[in-house]
Amino acid sequence: MKGFLSTLFFLFICAAFSFAQQFTVATYNIRYDASGDVGNLWKDRYPHLVQLIRFHGFDIFGTQEGLKHQLEDIKNNLPGYTYIGVGRDDGKNGGEHAAIFYNVTKFDVIKQGNFWLAENTETPNKGWDAALPRICTWGLFKEKETGFEFFLFNTHFDHIGVEARKQSAKLIVRKAHELGNGIPMIITGDFNVDQRNESYHVLNDGGEVTDAYELSPLKYAPTSTYNGFDIRKTGDSRIDHIFLSKPFSVIRYGILTDSYQGKTPSDHFPVMAEVHVP
Repeated sequence: MKGFLSTLFFLFICAAFSFAQQFTVATYNIRYDASGDVGNLWKDRYPHLVQLIRFHGFDIFGTQEGLKHQLEDIKNNLPGYTYIGVGRDDGKNGGEHAAIFYNVTKFDVIKQGNFWLAENTETPNKGWDAALPRICTWGLFKEKETGFEFFLFNTHFDHIGVEARKQSAKLIVRKAHELGNGIPMIITGDFNVDQRNESYHVLNDGGEVTDAYELSPLKYAPTSTYNGFDIRKTGDSRIDHIFLSKPFSVIRYGILTDSYQGKTPSDHFPVMAEVHVP
């Protein structure tokens, strides 16, 4: 009888996990294709960048700084993935994107859209004290196997505007409520502020979302997320973040410091989190 009950308990646990949602989410500033990046040109970097993504098994991930041709290079070398997002300069293909890539065998896109981090969210423009136009791309995703739905917002905050960063953080949460209040959400991006900055705490301490780093029982964070193409760079400053709402939990979190021939695929390390929803 005891053995029978143990078997039943084991089968119950297996069944519970089979219906649970578990996937790997990441954020990756891929560095725009700059002709001045001597020794780190995009044509040399992107094959290693794609292999990194494939090896670590990102299921869905936000990117920053990608120009249209860079996104196409990734898509063409990442079988089974596609992306959503538009250029921040014209709402079409112009300028840097905050594109979201996802595994098409695992997720469907129910709805998608973009808004600018500005007082006028509908057209390309600079907000508050920002130096450049900044955009947020979002999607409402449905996990094919379970039907679980969640929002993913991906963005790149301004590198100059202090007020712009604070207001952008508030804006994303407000937009999430407008689009689907109560639906779980993930916010990924290069926020250009680390865990000690006021703008970071607007999000992390606001009661809506929490940094995956804080939620994870297993953390691999050997250095800062920005490396400046210098593999020797040290520190603990995390400016690339993954924020999660309830009911997401985190199994493991990592700043992935993969390199090739003493080089890094981007001037940022990707950040990944394996997430779970009971």
